[in-house]
Amino acid sequence: MKINILGFAVLLLLASSAFAKEEVVFTGIPTIKISEGGSSRIPEKIANAKSIEYKCTITMIGDKYYWATRENVELVSISSGAYITFLAINGSGYIRIIQPGMKEVVAQMDVTEKEYDYVEHMLIGLKSVTYYGQSK
Repeated sequence: MKINILGFAVLLLLASSAFAKEEVVFTGIPTIKISEGGSSRIPEKIANAKSIEYKCTITMIGDKYYWATRENVELVSISSGAYITFLAINGSGYIRIIQPGMKEVVAQMDVTEKEYDYVEHMLIGLKSVTYYGQSK
């Protein structure tokens, strides 16, 4: 009888996490893309019509975060001061956002913080692609 109760509890736990609702916790639309390698750096402005193709979306299912627009890579959230950094657990990159309600404070730091709400940085081999944009 104890085994059946334990088995039922495990099944219930697995079922609840399998059916946990996906919640969008962040969406960003980039305006700048910077591609970098060891010998080159190519900044480019992203046209409004094309920016939606490069959007950044972070979702949460249960208590885990996912980089929805990058193959649902699992993310770890780290809060520090006015920022939240979401690190990809596979080492492929990160997203750093300004915490809601902190924009006015950090906008006084530098033009970057004034113009942008987030940075998305991806590593591709030894090269990187970085997007800066606004939250939606």
